[in-house]
This record gives sequence, structure tokens and C-alpha cells, in this order.
Amino acid sequence: MMEWLIGEVFDKYNYWISIVLMLIGFYAMIAKDNLIKKIIGLNIFQTAIFLFYISLGDITGGTEPIVVRGHEVLYVNPLPHVLILTAIVVGLATTAVALALVIRMYETYGTIEESEIIEKEREAGM
Repeated sequence: MMEWLIGEVFDKYNYWISIVLMLIGFYAMIAKDNLIKKIIGLNIFQTAIFLFYISLGDITGGTEPIVVRGHEVLYVNPLPHVLILTAIVVGLATTAVALALVIRMYETYGTIEESEIIEKEREAGM
């Protein structure tokens, strides 16, 4: 029983890695006060989602989806991989816009610490 459990855990190591990366990225986005660290956490979280989604699209024993006449072969669906390529481009654009916003916030407030920006906004509002 224990050997089966250990075998199942190690057979699905890529899922465990993606879960750990998701937790690390989520922690960085929630717990960190520095805006750059929050963006890095977002990128780690996105990478974990990419890994998870590509892992779901993999088939053990599957091959490239190149049809050869007369051969019965199990093919891997290429759609998840194509969608992840698109998601990588969107993630890159999101990161660029976020970094541009952080630069503007630094120019306006003189800091990239979230708590200091909120405090300066409260002082300016009063």
C-alpha cells in the first residue's frame, strides 16, 4: 500500500511542482509589500499554471500529431500547447504593463512599497 502511494506521488511529480510554484507565487502576491516582488510572484504563479496545463495535455505513450497512413498511433493533443504559447505572450504583455505602472507610481510617490503609497494617498486625501 505504501509503495503504491509513493509510486503515485512520484509519477505525478510535475503536478506537485506546479502546486508548490502556485503557492510560492500566491504567497509573494499576497504577503509582499514591494510591488516588484508582487509582479515576480504573479509571474511565478503564471508559470505554475502553464506547467499544470501542459501536464494535463500530455498523454503517456502519445506521439506528435503527424498522421502516418497505415499506423494506429495514440496522438497528443497540440491544442493545450498552442494555448500556452498564447498565454505566455499575454503574460509578457501583462508584466510589461505592470512594470510601466510601477515606474509611474515611483515617479509619483517616490516609493514602490504598497503600504507607503497607501499612507501617502491617505495623507493627500486629508
